[in-house]
Parts: sequence; structure tokens; C-alpha cells
Amino acid sequence: MPKKLVIVESPSKSKTIEKYLGTDYKVVSSKGHIRDLATTGKFGLGVDIEDHFKPNYKIIRGKKKDVDSLKKDCEKSDFVYLATDPDREGEAISYHLYDVLGLNEENSKRIVFNEVTKNAIIDALKHPREIDKDLVNSQETRRILDRIIGFRLSKLMQSKTSGSSAGRVQSVALKLIVDRERERQNFKAEEYWTITALFNEMEAELFNYNHKKIEIKSEVEANEILDKITNSFTIDSIDKKEKKKNSPMPFTTSTLQQVASTKLNMNARKIMSIAQKLYEGIELADETVGLITYMRTDSTRLSNDFVNETLTFIKNKYGSEYVGRVKVAKKKENVQDAHEAIRPTSIKRDPISVKPYLSDDEYKLYRLIYYRALASLMSEAKTNNTTIVLDNNNYQFKATGSVITFDGYLNVYKDYEDTKDRLLPPLDDYKSNVLVSKEITKEQHFTQPPARYTEAKLVKAMEELGIGRPSTYATIMGNIKDRGYVNIEEKKFVPTEIGFEVTDKLQEFFSHIINVEYTANMETDLDKIAEGKLVWYETLEKFFKDFEPAVEEAFDKMEKKPPEEVGEDCPNCGHPLVKRKGRYGEFIACSNFPECKYIKTEKKEEKEIIDCPNCDGKIIEKKSRRGKIFYGCNNYPKCKTAYWDKPTGELCPECNSMLVEKKNEIKCSNCDFKK
Repeated sequence: MPKKLVIVESPSKSKTIEKYLGTDYKVVSSKGHIRDLATTGKFGLGVDIEDHFKPNYKIIRGKKKDVDSLKKDCEKSDFVYLATDPDREGEAISYHLYDVLGLNEENSKRIVFNEVTKNAIIDALKHPREIDKDLVNSQETRRILDRIIGFRLSKLMQSKTSGSSAGRVQSVALKLIVDRERERQNFKAEEYWTITALFNEMEAELFNYNHKKIEIKSEVEANEILDKITNSFTIDSIDKKEKKKNSPMPFTTSTLQQVASTKLNMNARKIMSIAQKLYEGIELADETVGLITYMRTDSTRLSNDFVNETLTFIKNKYGSEYVGRVKVAKKKENVQDAHEAIRPTSIKRDPISVKPYLSDDEYKLYRLIYYRALASLMSEAKTNNTTIVLDNNNYQFKATGSVITFDGYLNVYKDYEDTKDRLLPPLDDYKSNVLVSKEITKEQHFTQPPARYTEAKLVKAMEELGIGRPSTYATIMGNIKDRGYVNIEEKKFVPTEIGFEVTDKLQEFFSHIINVEYTANMETDLDKIAEGKLVWYETLEKFFKDFEPAVEEAFDKMEKKPPEEVGEDCPNCGHPLVKRKGRYGEFIACSNFPECKYIKTEKKEEKEIIDCPNCDGKIIEKKSRRGKIFYGCNNYPKCKTAYWDKPTGELCPECNSMLVEKKNEIKCSNCDFKK
């Protein structure tokens, strides 16, 4: 019987780790958080405002069985290791496990590891520690802040606007998108022209007159210049410089999201989901191992062991001239450096060798992470850059070119960077000082408004401004899309009418809180709490003192948007029908409520999926009371056949149950079979 218990938060991680440890250990999972704030107390916040914001926690619905199972495992064990993720959220999960399971300092310890590999797990067991209460306080403060702002402002938005929610970081991110859209709406395009001289092997663009910058505002000005120049150009100067292009830093959570979004065409949610799988463990031919280190990090630091292993690998495979150096990033505010950058757990595990065990998207992301880490320790690339200036009656034209002379890190990373040579003719050997152009052209242009945010650009902006944590960006962007605050057009965020409305109302009453500076400063305070430099409840008391009066004023003074009429009258009383919002979404009802309680019901077209395997009915797409999509028989309640995941119509070859489609996988609805 195992004498030692290891508790992680992920079931897949527990399976991987258990394979590393002997029979003395049992590894189980909490399946994420087991406790959260209750909805008791003033405003349903789950905290005692009068008692230094003391939190009232409850077991999360549906988690009682998991907790009971963990308690039994603890009773059967002599010692418990709390091995949840190595960040604030993971520290909080460990704290709640410690408290709920009735553990103490004599029979339990906290362990952390940055990668799910055998060596890392064994090393973590050798260096146990106590739970870091400062980290827990920081997470707790963030959770209470988000609860207060989310509950109070969401209720306000629901009662006064067409919106459904607001949030400490979410609303600031939305404001960035709305502000950018208004910049675009107010933008006035300005006309300008360019003049280009075309030669056999290059083209040169007009940029100076008498060696001073020139701007061409109209076609008239362009024509006047064309009248003054000829097809004959003299070489004014040829400037050649060697430039070095440094290799990139290894990935943080933010830069991974930015690059993967741009280069792999993945959204932030998908990126983080795949990274989680790669971290927790992949079944290879002879082992189950985490392929990458922990994917929620602000750090670009690499372990000495990985650096030494990789530098030797580079020297042996590419040559000593490709060996680079360890770069140290400039210290930024709000950077959590507790663990490493995102990297492969072993440089010897190259993408091609693991490709057969990965899905297409898993392979693409692992390949990107692998070569980014490898490139970061390789030498810089070298280019010869040439600038040619040509003169034509005191009008200067410029042509530029660059040639890679040594590829350095681009040897492995060229797929993710623009590395095309721009060739220029060898004019320094030209026998004459005169060049004759084939053609001189003019072209009209207009200045462009600032570009809308893509996911990658929004992530970059939020990181630079210090808004939120990179680990939450995917959720935040998902929320503003799910709430109908933005649409995605050509992979860019476009605010909806509701997005404008919610932002404007929040700015009317909460501009001192829902802004970049305040949100960034709050992140700094949370970091100081984690470092033990601030008292957590004092931070909350200070915030609430400013926040709650503004909420009360908004409830009193914010004008309520009247419900939108749909152009129909109520069949019961004749009053106009209007759109209303309910717990489960939008519906149409009488404007004379509560005197008239008419609600329009529309028969929805049933979307048939497959024939029901248990009767003569059809399996159709349905929605639960909570709005979750599921698939059930249209003969209900006579037939209660139902599936949470989309059925395929095929039966499992092992247990004869229905095969379903889940997260791009075909698997059995009853057993572990995967197609």
C-alpha cells in the first residue's frame, strides 16, 4: 500500500507523474480548484467587508465527491505532497487542499516543479517547503477584487445597459479596442504621392530634395517634380554596413501567444490549451513525458542544465560558429521570475522525433517552442546592408538592399522571420557614374488610420501597459467575444454597439478605476502582496472606499437604456413587444410587464444529427437550462438518450457505445477508446 500521496491539479499530469515514482507513491488529482468564494454576505460577495474582507469559502458545486475521495486517500497515507502548479493560482489550490483535507506541517509539504519530467519530479521531492502564504494572499486579493468588481459592475450593466458583464481587466481591454475604433472613426485621410525610378536590377524612391526630406501632397506637385527630372541619374553615394541581428529571447506566455497567433494562425485560447497538454505529458513510444516547461511565465530565464545541454548540442550539430551566448532580459515591472521561460524539457527531443505522437496543431506549437528556445542560444545572424543614393537635378532617390552573409540562429528559425535577401547591383564596380532609368512613375497614396487590434497586438499592448497577467489574456479575450462586446472581422477586434455602450457607461462613472494606469498599479500592488510588502486586506479596504460610493452613485444616476421594440404588438394586451435579457439569454416579451407577462415563444428548427440508436427518433442539438449545448433524442421523455458531445453515428468497437467528437478527437462516450 502506498505510504506517500502526491496531489496535483490535473488528471493527465497525475497519470504522467505516477509513472515516474515507485510503489511507495500514489498520485491523484484535485481536478483544479476545490473551493471558491461563496455568494453570501453583503451583495453576495462571499466576504465579510466589516472584518477586513475575510473570505467565506465553499466547496465548488460538483466537487464534493472529489474532496471526499482525496480525504480517503490522505487517511490511507503517511505523508502528503501538494504538487499543484508553480504559480499563485497553484499555491492557492495547495492552500485550500491543505485546509479542507485537514493537513498539518508534520504530515504534508508543498513541492513545485517547472517541468513534468522524472528528474524534475525527483528533485522537487528532495526540496519540499511550506505553503507560501504571501503568494496565497496575493491570489486571494486578486480573486476578491475580481469578485467585487465583477459582481457589482455586472449587475449595474445588466440593469442599466444591454451589456451582461464587466471586469477589472476585461473592461480595460475592451476600452483599448473601443478607443482604437474611435481613433479610426475620427481619422481624416491625407493624400500623398511617391515617385519611383525603375532600373533593370533595382528601383529607387524619391526621398530628398537638396538633401532635405521632401513630401509630395498632390498630383500637381508630383507632376512639377517629374517635369524637372530626367532619365539620367548620377551615383551620389554607396554606403555598405555589416549588421548583426540578435537571436530572439525564449518565449514567455505573452510572446508565445503573440508569435503563435501570427505565425500559426491560432487564437490565444487554443494556444494555451495545446501548451497545457504539451506541459502535462505526452505518451511517446517508450515513456510519458512533459515536452515543455510550465507555460504560464513572465521570465526569459533558462536553467543552467538546459543552457549547457543546448550549447553542446549546437556545437555538435551546427558547428562552433553557431554557438551563441545566454542573454539577460532588461528588468521589467510586474515580471514573475519564479520559474523559467517556456522551452522544451530536452533539446534532444527534436520535433521530428515526437511528430508521430502529436496532433498537427500540437506538433506546430511544439516545433515553434523548440526552435525558439534553440535559436535563443545560437549566434547572431550577419547581413551586408547597402544603401545607394542617386541624384537627379538635386532630387535624391534611395535604393536599399541586404544580403545574409551568415545565417546564425536563422539556420533554425528562418520559418518564423522574414529573411529574404534584397539584392542590389554591384554599382561600386560600375564603369560609369551615370545610370539610366527605364521608367519614372508616380503613385497616389492616402495615410491610413491606426490598425485595429488583432489578438497578437492586443496581447502585446496589454503586456506593455501592465494590464492583467499574460496567463489570463486568453480568458479575457474570450469573454469580450462571448459577451457580444466585439466581433472578429479579418482576424481583428471590432467593437459592437453593446461594446461601445458598456464602455461609455463605465467611463461616465468609473473612469478613475477602469483605466490603464489604475489597473497596472493594482498589478504592482498584487506583486507587493506576494512579496510580503503590502497587507492584503488594507489594499482591498483602500480600493473599496473609492469604488463602492461610485457604484451607489451609478445605480442612482445612470440612465437606463429603454428596451428595444421589435415592431410587434402583444397579442394579449396590445402593448409593444420588446427585447429583454434573461438568465439564459435574450427573449421577446410584453413591454407592459409585470401587468402583462406574455413571452413570445418561437419554435426553433431542430438540427438533426443522427438517428437515435435506441428508438425511431432523431438525435438533435439542444440547450440545457444553463445554456450548454448537448445532443438528445427528440422523443424525450419517452427516450432519454443524450450526449454532452456531438455523436458521430459510429459505435465503439470495444464496448459498442456511441463514438463522439470532442476537441477534434473521436472517442468513445463510455470507455477510453480513441479513434
